[in-house]
Amino acid sequence: MKIALIGYGKMGHEIERIALERGHEVVCTIDIHEDEKFDSPAFSSAEVAIEFTSPDSALQNYRRAFAAGVPVVSGTTGWLKHLPEIREACEKEGKTFFYASNFSLGVNIFFALNNYLARIMNQFPAYDVRMEETHHIHKLDAPSGTAITLAEGILEHIDRKEKWVLDKTDKAGELSIKAFREGEVPGIHSVIYESEADSIRITHDANSRRGFALGAVLAAEFTRGRSGFLGMKDMLDFL
Repeated sequence: MKIALIGYGKMGHEIERIALERGHEVVCTIDIHEDEKFDSPAFSSAEVAIEFTSPDSALQNYRRAFAAGVPVVSGTTGWLKHLPEIREACEKEGKTFFYASNFSLGVNIFFALNNYLARIMNQFPAYDVRMEETHHIHKLDAPSGTAITLAEGILEHIDRKEKWVLDKTDKAGELSIKAFREGEVPGIHSVIYESEADSIRITHDANSRRGFALGAVLAAEFTRGRSGFLGMKDMLDFL
């Protein structure tokens, strides 16, 4: 499969290594200040583009890839206020877009575990629930997209919680998410249930970027030959 990479930092290089290991060809890499490459024959030859950039540039990257007729797999977070535009492009213009807040297989197992636990804990109001997440100092958005996905799963199943808020809260209906930015941490996410009697904590701790990169390449393989707005629920039947 011919792959283009939009964003060629640490994650882009890791995705490239895994793509090559799996027998794919990286036909184009586009990094910051290289927008002219979107108009290149190399980019338009790609069967899919994998995009990991920044919230500020993501939407324009999607638009330019769509204009070149190239499907997009994206793991960029912090841009979701523009999600209706991308859904509309998929539904009305036949574009193909695969989005995930986190491509790691382990994280998606964690998502499923989080939803299962929330359904159980909805029956036990003595337990309050809160969240913590830690990432490297280069991450621009807070809370992380992964944390937001976890929070949405909790809100869907815990009736006593109405919305999530960044940082500490004293309001019973609010789900607190504390975000920390430290060193080069790939990502740690915890969901904590606490009562006067005890506490229950589930945590996913990423050891490296490899899990995220592998998941992105697997998503690209899944996307080839498909159309529309896709996500991990389409690829993983346990979600």
